[in-house]
Amino acid sequence: MAQFIANLSATTRTETRPLIRLALPICGAQLAQAGMSTVDVMMTGRLSATDLAAVSVGSSLWMPLMLFMTGTLMGLTPVVAQLLGAGRRGDIRLQVHQALWIGLALGVLAAGLLWTAVMPIFRLMAVPPAVAEHAAGYLAAVALGLPGVGLFMALRAFSDGMNHTRPALWISLLGLAVNIPSNYLLIYGGAGLEALFGGWLPAPVAGLPALGAVGCGLATAVSMWVMCLAMAAYTRRSRAYDGVALWHSPTPPRPRPIGELLYVGAPIGVAIFVEVTLFTLIALFIASLGEVIVAAHQVALNYTSLLFMLPLSLGMALTVRVGNTLGQGRPEAARLMAWHGMLIALLVALINCLLLWLTAEPVIALYTHNPDVAQLTLSLVGLAMLYQVSDSLQVNLAGALRGYKDTRVIMLITLVAYWLVGLGGGHWLGKHGLFGLVAPLGVYGYWIGLVGGLTVAALLLGERLRRRSKAVAYANRPSEDTPSRD
Repeated sequence: MAQFIANLSATTRTETRPLIRLALPICGAQLAQAGMSTVDVMMTGRLSATDLAAVSVGSSLWMPLMLFMTGTLMGLTPVVAQLLGAGRRGDIRLQVHQALWIGLALGVLAAGLLWTAVMPIFRLMAVPPAVAEHAAGYLAAVALGLPGVGLFMALRAFSDGMNHTRPALWISLLGLAVNIPSNYLLIYGGAGLEALFGGWLPAPVAGLPALGAVGCGLATAVSMWVMCLAMAAYTRRSRAYDGVALWHSPTPPRPRPIGELLYVGAPIGVAIFVEVTLFTLIALFIASLGEVIVAAHQVALNYTSLLFMLPLSLGMALTVRVGNTLGQGRPEAARLMAWHGMLIALLVALINCLLLWLTAEPVIALYTHNPDVAQLTLSLVGLAMLYQVSDSLQVNLAGALRGYKDTRVIMLITLVAYWLVGLGGGHWLGKHGLFGLVAPLGVYGYWIGLVGGLTVAALLLGERLRRRSKAVAYANRPSEDTPSRD
């Protein structure tokens, strides 16, 4: 154990800078993409409470689908990272082509679900009719962009696995730059432009209709396709991918490599889907509690999700670093790399807690002028501070395990932690209280459930990483050097 701690200390000195340098562009890209959702909430919130609630409830349906796609395609990243570490660049192209087919198929399937299945869900969850109508139009518009998301995410997973994370940053910023003016134009229409620029606008421009939540969805779809096309153009022209020949001789779908990618990626997609549906189902469960509670929940979640981008990005970078190191045939170094990532994740969590403490009130004021919404949001952010450490650790533990291609256990752990403890426990506290000792806690009960679910996930994933990293490292040691236990 003493030797392990000494080696971990040495790893911290040498690997902190490369890991952060890899993670920061990923974080910027995640923030830019999250910024699109933030812009959606802010702009629709200033139009009407109904449009804000529609976008909030609608986002709780399409975001899990998109993140399932993202998670499934993230299975490509450790595959590429390990091939790159082993010096097998020529084998990467086939894997990326199969991931592109997977991304396109998932995007089309997700779009079909949004066009056909949302109204029965809204009726089941007792969403108010006006909110449901606006949300359905918003989702139908967003669905147009989901095939583009699938293709973009496949290309991004490839680029990240090549240790080339900056393109996703610049292209995500491009998507945000397209999203903001598109949102303004399509949400507010000509009247919004006249309020911004004055009455000199031509009549056809001034007469553009204000589409509200539907316009927000169309702007999101446009941004998605811009990002997809930009990423395709970059990977075609950049010399950073020399030796891969990505756009040479396209490969048709092949069942075996697609199956291998799905074997690694599908559990990641399910795990992320389970985690996100924890938040999604909470949003749907509280939809009947009134627009103020729905709006406050969404604002608090949106704000804290922005801060989550740094630990999330660190976990994605950790996948690449662990995968590269394993591909190089250095399992003990990969083990040290993984636990070094946990130290950085803990530091990031403490920074996030401090940011929440210092910035909550002014940031909430940017989202809403409604004092009831602002007050409730502030109390929910206080609960969010309680789970920063467990949330940061669990996402980085999962990232390290993905570097080992160990994804199925992550899926099982998230099922137990998020749905049984987080959602089940939160719903019980919200609707029933605590065995007659505590009255039903409403939205607070659901947020307490989040604290419990994320904490259980961090504990279970930590134990899994300890066992997995140790087994892989010791399997490659000479038998006489293998200790019995740490």
